[in-house]
Amino acid sequence: MDAHLAELSRTIDASELGRRIRNARIAAGLTQAELAADDVTPAYVSRIEDGQRRPEFGLLNRMAGRMSSTLEALLQDPTTERGLELQLALDYAELSLRSGEPADALAGADAACAELTKNPYGDLLRRARLLRASALEATGDLSGAIIELEDLVAAPTPSVDWVRALIALSRCYRDTGELASAISVGERATATIEDLELAGLTESIQLTVTVAGAYMMRGDLEQAMRLCLRAITAAEAADSPLAKASAYWNASSIESRRGERVRALELARKALTYFEIGDDARNLARLRGHVADMQLDSDPPDALGAIETLTQAARELDSSPGSTVDRASQLQTRAKAFLILGQIDEAAADVRASLELAPESAAFLRACGHSLEGQLAMDAGNTSEARAAFLTAVHLLSGIGADREAAQLWFELAGLLRDVGESEAAMDAFQRAAASTGLQTSSLRHRVVRARS
Repeated sequence: MDAHLAELSRTIDASELGRRIRNARIAAGLTQAELAADDVTPAYVSRIEDGQRRPEFGLLNRMAGRMSSTLEALLQDPTTERGLELQLALDYAELSLRSGEPADALAGADAACAELTKNPYGDLLRRARLLRASALEATGDLSGAIIELEDLVAAPTPSVDWVRALIALSRCYRDTGELASAISVGERATATIEDLELAGLTESIQLTVTVAGAYMMRGDLEQAMRLCLRAITAAEAADSPLAKASAYWNASSIESRRGERVRALELARKALTYFEIGDDARNLARLRGHVADMQLDSDPPDALGAIETLTQAARELDSSPGSTVDRASQLQTRAKAFLILGQIDEAAADVRASLELAPESAAFLRACGHSLEGQLAMDAGNTSEARAAFLTAVHLLSGIGADREAAQLWFELAGLLRDVGESEAAMDAFQRAAASTGLQTSSLRHRVVRARS
């Protein structure tokens, strides 16, 4: 018996030991019953994890073995030499992510997770897994990020990192077009956030805003605005510049959807003011992308202004953990600006680059890219290429649920398909556009049809 470890097992704070055991058990994929085995009851393990009981040294040693962990990892301070080395490795990996090098960040996170799964060193494993999820998202592996994040949010903890994982999970669901899941993530967590006294955090307000964005994409603008107004009130009360920026940004997006462009631009500028005094380069760049969209929607379109805005956004994305979805989306916006200016070669290059970046799981984004690809082919007189691109977009859209954005793209594709002679596909696209907005064939028409047949 190691006398030092035995002494630590008697003196370590019971709550801290319980938390480390719970983290190690979850990392090992064990239930409380599996950890208990024949030694104790699952209820006793539950009390240990809650800090109500302290396991004797022999039991703790056997439990560590079942979790593929060590007594050192469960008992020693994570600020031991190896723990400090792992913290430094994670710091370096996070720096890589913020510097726009997600592949390096993912490699560092993977290496840390491999070791920390066996030796958790306090909360370092949770930190490493959250970093891994962020790196997966940044490299375009949204499905991998979702799997990691679902595990991380499954066991609520009174920490900012848990709320950050919720935000990332909702965002990833949104980017894959799973809007119902993006909304559900935030709504299911609301009561728990209140219970854990996390409601006033900037991150909790940002989660509300993220859910509002999903409602907006689904076309429920009223509910989206209600959530944004609630977030603005909370952000003002907390005096959080970052939360204010996030709330004003989404309110701007909603006003833009409503056609209130002057109000939308006013709110966007207010959000920019708050983002520019912070250090959230990724969201600052994404907000500039939103401003560029509004510049293109103005009458007349300000294409040169949009390109200037996007150039600044690109620099910010290059020095942030921005994802391939962020970059691909902004390339498509810039392609539209070039198209308006008649700079076809530049537009085509941006569309190609966006399709190379956009992950397969981001079906809507890829459909938008192929639609732009088809429009460029039409302008060049290549009808067959245009037709192929539009039909590819149709195929991608067919696998996406009905929402306002899908309806708009279906409607645009319908007109484009008609222009290249695909009358049947155009009619189907018009019908899908109507269905995506909730319109249905009337029951009266069905009765008339049956009566005639």
